[in-house]
Amino acid sequence: QVQLVESGGGLVQAGGSLRLSCAASGRTFSSYAMGWFRQAPGKERAFVAAISGRGRSTSTADSVKGRFSISRDNAKNTVYLQMNSLKPEDTAIYYCAASSSYSSQQDDYAYWGQGTQVTVSS
Repeated sequence: QVQLVESGGGLVQAGGSLRLSCAASGRTFSSYAMGWFRQAPGKERAFVAAISGRGRSTSTADSVKGRFSISRDNAKNTVYLQMNSLKPEDTAIYYCAASSSYSSQQDDYAYWGQGTQVTVSS
């Protein structure tokens, strides 16, 4: 079992930055790939970024490429999402998730956090 708790969301103006954190319980954090997903109002939840267990591989959605980056600190059992040049369309609830395989598919993620709200004002 893995428990995930996101933090770092909030209200920011367009062009600003936020860093989301996701703290995980358990002693096997490095064995899990981690992902960030988001759900905007009226839309389905969508992939944002993923990172492999040891952080050697990362991927980001085309919509955030060049603006968002994912990283992890296995010593702290924490994964991060650095979000720069934020746009109003980035407004969403952001979820972190853990998977036994490196993937961009939601169905591959067995463990989910409760989400953190990010609101970008124009």
